[in-house]
Amino acid sequence: MARLAAYRDFAGSAATAGKAGFVLVRVVEAKGSTPRDTDAWMLVSASGLLGTIGGGRLELEAIQQARTVLSGSPATDMGLPLGPAIGQCCGGHVTLSFEVIPPSRAGEIETLVAREDAADPEVWLFGGGHVGRALTRALLLLPVKVHVAETRADELALTPEGATRHLAVLPESLVAGIAPGAAVIVLTHDHALDFLIVSTALERDDLAQVGMIGSDTKRATFASQYLRECGDKRRLAQLICPIGHKIPDKRPETIAATVAAEIIAALAVWRDQKAGHAV
Repeated sequence: MARLAAYRDFAGSAATAGKAGFVLVRVVEAKGSTPRDTDAWMLVSASGLLGTIGGGRLELEAIQQARTVLSGSPATDMGLPLGPAIGQCCGGHVTLSFEVIPPSRAGEIETLVAREDAADPEVWLFGGGHVGRALTRALLLLPVKVHVAETRADELALTPEGATRHLAVLPESLVAGIAPGAAVIVLTHDHALDFLIVSTALERDDLAQVGMIGSDTKRATFASQYLRECGDKRRLAQLICPIGHKIPDKRPETIAATVAAEIIAALAVWRDQKAGHAV
């Protein structure tokens, strides 16, 4: 919902500024090495911006062109060879379209933004302790829906605003309702609880990632118990444990940074695999 709230603020400011509305700038063609692909768009008003098509000189040229269109110039496509034309080191070729969106059509763009918000994948964090809260803060900056599940009400109350909170006596029961393509990260205060949640998550074959905080020793202990209780070795191979990169700095915020990067990579791989199957 973060993008939707930002859009409403932007559209409100644009409407207050004048009748012209704003310009929707889209990347309609991207060849070679380019900052963004054809899913990128941005909004430009007389004094405001929302979104990005990649930054740098390309975006500066787009903003200038959009404001020219907003003042009455023809809304023609603009093609830019990034290297020769504007000295941008990507070296590819981008074509941009420009469309004036008057206040009467602001709802159409709100629908577009809401659709993108709704398409964001879910990340479920089981455990709201120090690392869980740090990871929540890191993930709230990214295009994902963050869910935090806890058995302890006092810890859950400390969850950063913006995440969906779940107080559950049996948190493993929540796993069945998680959307396909989600990431599940387990970092509770109790090894037995970790085992229940991870075992339940591994029963599914439609999650982008199942991860558990810990060490190589914790993974080995989990694997031994999981296989002893008739767990599937193939499913066990899907478990990421330890999560994050092994670096000397073990502060929660540092751990969260590496785990967040790992999650985003896993979600991207899942998305690309699903897109490939759909072709």
